[in-house]
Amino acid sequence: MLKPATRRRRIPGQIVEIALGQGKKSYARVLNEPLLAFYDALFEASDNPSMKEIIGLPVVFKINVMNSAVTGGRWPIIGRADLTRDLQNVPMFCKQDIITGDLYIYQEVPELAPYYERPATAKECESLEAAAVWDAEHVEDRLRDHFAGLPNKWVEQLRPKL
Repeated sequence: MLKPATRRRRIPGQIVEIALGQGKKSYARVLNEPLLAFYDALFEASDNPSMKEIIGLPVVFKINVMNSAVTGGRWPIIGRADLTRDLQNVPMFCKQDIITGDLYIYQEVPELAPYYERPATAKECESLEAAAVWDAEHVEDRLRDHFAGLPNKWVEQLRPKL
């Protein structure tokens, strides 16, 4: 009889390994819930980079990800390191009302509310991630496309229609 998988706690600073298939993997860092920062490096499955090497890599994007990617064990936790100030900063996201088409900036502004949204222009939204919570499979697709230099269908679907 199979033993149920142990649930893991999600703790800021954890480093997770992401299997991308075809003998490749990448890494991400758990930030304040629900954010993760994804590193811009592709490794062979047999590579074992040090924690210092991993956390020294550039971040390619920060997005909100369903907790189950980490807590369910799909992305194994391989270590932990304190978050630097740049990783503690919560990025702004763009949001589009599906009925009116109006654009909004979604951001953390503790003085106003835990999360705050304000009207935005198309120009402001051009370089921002869409406000969404990604599942693990879609993130893995996005990483594979990123490393292959291809556009990602999930990013395109979420992009505001300007």
